[in-house]
Amino acid sequence: MKTCDLHCHSVFSDGTFTPGEILTLADEIGLGAVALTDHNTSRGLRSFVEEGKNHKVIPVPGCEFSTDYLGKELHIVGLFMPNDTWYDIESYVSIMRDRKISSNIQLIERLNKAGYNITFEEVAASTEADAFNRAHVAAVLMKKGYVESVSAAFKTILSEGAGFYIPAKKPDSLGTVRFIKDCGGAAVLAHPFLNLDETGLVNFLVRAKGVGIDAIETRYSKFNEETSKKAEEIAEEFDLLQSGGSDFHGSNKPDISLGTGLGNLCVPFEFYEALRERAK
Repeated sequence: MKTCDLHCHSVFSDGTFTPGEILTLADEIGLGAVALTDHNTSRGLRSFVEEGKNHKVIPVPGCEFSTDYLGKELHIVGLFMPNDTWYDIESYVSIMRDRKISSNIQLIERLNKAGYNITFEEVAASTEADAFNRAHVAAVLMKKGYVESVSAAFKTILSEGAGFYIPAKKPDSLGTVRFIKDCGGAAVLAHPFLNLDETGLVNFLVRAKGVGIDAIETRYSKFNEETSKKAEEIAEEFDLLQSGGSDFHGSNKPDISLGTGLGNLCVPFEFYEALRERAK
């Protein structure tokens, strides 16, 4: 069965693989298509698409936008984003990026006051991203022996309840769907059950349908069979397409593999084909 992976990250956000390395790995495991969906940036897309010409796998240019819906953080993935809109993506996220940098400065200051020996400069130097995120801070904290792993940092020092990390204000979820559609891309709600229960998801989709959302992820690394089935039922109820992906981050999420997630992920190539047609 031909498969794809429509959700992964590179060094241009919080992954550890370059766009080219993702393409090489996708070729090795036999994926039919792979999407680069770095957080809030299009900076890796040019090299991804250009290098994709030398690979068997089909490169899909995308972006995962961090958004706000009634106080909850939702991630909206734009797939098949035309290259003449990549600058528009950077403009759209620029205000949020400035807020993120300010949030990062405050995070480092709070950690310093609590006795953690970490600087803004060393975290920034660890990534190609314009604005680093908690995964990069966690990696430096782990390197210095403050935590055993990146996931441990998220559960302790860097959890929102710990008081060090205060998230930056994000753009509106529905407005982001409109932006993706205006660009000519396909708008997908990523991992729908991570921040929404079933009732919340249904209520969101009632509104999101009105602004053109195309799909929800029904196949995801952390979804079991029951969760995927429920997502499929909701997609059918709202006449939405399906998408899916591993959310691959390289060594920052070492248990998640490209294409197969935790080992049982399978995203049909038909998902890619249907979303490609919708984006035209």
